[in-house]
Amino acid sequence: MAQKNIHVIKNNDVWQVKREGSQRASKNFDTQKEAIQYAIPGAKKDHVEVVIHGRDGKIRDKDSYGNDPIPPRDRKY
Repeated sequence: MAQKNIHVIKNNDVWQVKREGSQRASKNFDTQKEAIQYAIPGAKKDHVEVVIHGRDGKIRDKDSYGNDPIPPRDRKY
C-alpha cells in the first residue's frame, strides 16, 4: 500500500497538516513554519513528500523524503 503525501495548508486562521485524502487534520498550528517542522519527521519516516501550499491554496513548494530513483536537481539551495 502506497503511503500518502503530507500537505501543509491554510484553513481559516490556522495552518493544518493533513495526509492526502484525509478528512481531518493531524494537527493545527499558528504559523506555516511550525506546521512544516511538524510534517517533516512524518514524511521522512514514511518516505513521502511534504506539499506546502500558500495562503491562496496553490502549491508553493514540495520536498521529497522518499526513495526517488531519479531525484530532481534542487535549485532552491
